[in-house]
Amino acid sequence: MAKPAPYASTLAADAARVTELAAIASYAGIGRGDEKAADQLAVDAMRTALNALDIDGKIVIGEGERDEAPMLYIGEKVGTGKGPAIDIALDPLEGTTLTAKAMANALCVLSMSPGGGMLHAPDTYMDKIAIGPGFAPGTVDLDMKPQDNVRSLASAKGVKPSDITVCVMDRPRHADLIAALREVGAKVVLITDGDVAGVIHTAEPETGIDLYLGSGGAPEGVLAASALKCVGGHFQGRLIFRNDDERARAAKTGVTDLDRKYDLHELVSKDAIFAATGVTKGAMLDGVKVADGFVSTHTLVMDSSTRTVQRIRTTRPL
Repeated sequence: MAKPAPYASTLAADAARVTELAAIASYAGIGRGDEKAADQLAVDAMRTALNALDIDGKIVIGEGERDEAPMLYIGEKVGTGKGPAIDIALDPLEGTTLTAKAMANALCVLSMSPGGGMLHAPDTYMDKIAIGPGFAPGTVDLDMKPQDNVRSLASAKGVKPSDITVCVMDRPRHADLIAALREVGAKVVLITDGDVAGVIHTAEPETGIDLYLGSGGAPEGVLAASALKCVGGHFQGRLIFRNDDERARAAKTGVTDLDRKYDLHELVSKDAIFAATGVTKGAMLDGVKVADGFVSTHTLVMDSSTRTVQRIRTTRPL
């Protein structure tokens, strides 16, 4: 285990505060039916909080590229510039639709790593597979058939394939995947949004999720990998390119091997701090609550350098 950086504990507290403030701002967008407005509330609050930190921060996983400002774009510099060089991956509001419709599992998510510590993933899709900690390398693999992954994981757990629960995004592109999983007898839990939370669920026994499979955003893949790195889980991802424009995006971020299968430690090569605050109540975190002039938040903070996981409940004046 790497020795924690002297600023790590402060950075963990800072990361938690950033996601808390973004979640509090997002509260005003819950149930309003306006996804863009809800996302903008989170973006503005997260940018303001990041710019108050004594770090030389750079967004490496964000919401689009420079010409797409005012979102937190890839390459944007944040912080006062007076502290350590920090790479930042973020999703100011994972689940804009969930927030706009007042549905469960919306989160504000942030990961920090020393400069150069995270893959600068282009804004494309990624095939993903993830399981929690405690398994030998190769227990599951992106190149195996879904049925074989279920059988292998079941064998490693000492259970039947029918005892394995797989989380998959509910998308038409996953129809064959879902059919294959049900063919082998696995239980399939479908989620409408939020695959960062879906991946993290594999490391949380109380959720009942054993395996995550399917394609989703590559930036969210790096965020999810940083969370699993903190608890020792397993993750693989392969970028998906649908056209020349997406291949050009990859070239701009320095990705040259377009068919490469990345493991967790290639996606996040240095220690990471991961923070997520619930906006709406979900399986992992409670949502923001406002009552009697106070606002309460529920935040998950993880640090890979110390393998610590904290769940923080904070109440502050509104």
